[in-house]
Amino acid sequence: MKNNNPKGIIYILLGMLAFSIQDSIMKYIYNVASLYEVYLIRTVVSFVIIFLFLKIKKKPIIFNTQYPLLTFCRVILFFFGFSFFYISLTVLPLVTATALFFVTPFLITIFAKFFLKEHIGPRRWLAVVIGFIGIYIILNPDFVNFDYMSLTPILCAFCYSLSMIIIKLTSEKDNVYTQTFTFYFGAIIFSIIIYFVAGDGQYNTIDHPASQYIFREWFNNLESSLLLMIATGFTASIAFLFVFTAYRIASPAVVSPFEYSILVWSSLSGWFFFNEIPDLKTIIGILLIVCGGIYIFIREKAQDQPIVTEKPLR
Repeated sequence: MKNNNPKGIIYILLGMLAFSIQDSIMKYIYNVASLYEVYLIRTVVSFVIIFLFLKIKKKPIIFNTQYPLLTFCRVILFFFGFSFFYISLTVLPLVTATALFFVTPFLITIFAKFFLKEHIGPRRWLAVVIGFIGIYIILNPDFVNFDYMSLTPILCAFCYSLSMIIIKLTSEKDNVYTQTFTFYFGAIIFSIIIYFVAGDGQYNTIDHPASQYIFREWFNNLESSLLLMIATGFTASIAFLFVFTAYRIASPAVVSPFEYSILVWSSLSGWFFFNEIPDLKTIIGILLIVCGGIYIFIREKAQDQPIVTEKPLR
């Protein structure tokens, strides 16, 4: 079922829209909830929705992984990687954080060269360089008053890229739903541990939005945050189903570039809900990142060597 490209493109656009809605909610909620409180409820809701979906579709549900050590490493990378991304939303405009996350194709390309021994030609290396130039333009570091919190989306991309390299190794025996469920189990366990360590707010002593988001007391504003936290789980699972379906029914090389549509959705969300308008250097940086990423997709298709395009970036 790899020939329904138009429908796959529609699904990927809807999936990116759902992800941007989730990210917008995460950005809105950081003033009233704790990050890992949101993480826990989001994960539980997503788990229930995906589980029910598989039951309704009568698909096999397999929880056991054939790669326990690699899976454990992937879960840690994924969990703390996206922690970095959600933390970045406290200090960066939504579209800027999203754009910086798209360093992922460049990092996956680099990691594939060194960990998977893939051959990367000079044209793709040039695309990687162009992408990093775009990131440099967005960050515009002066190394004096530079806010190092703006690097958190790149840390997310670093962790996520390593997790995608692991997935490339484990996909031979673990299907996508098994990989998803193992992450859900890990995220729930890690979140509960964090609750017992810091859920009472005892470490919430620094007057910084990122620190408060991490260490705020749990379950203190449920009347204003519970529905929003449930909504993050709902939108995340819907986005996952849309994106997975797109990659299942269409050519990954065709649908992959349309993941960049999330930058459009994020720009609109940032503008409408947070009054965030990117400046010229940010727009130039985003264009360079997008051009570099899409060129990598094009070269992978030309070389018949799917590395980045094989799996979704979100």
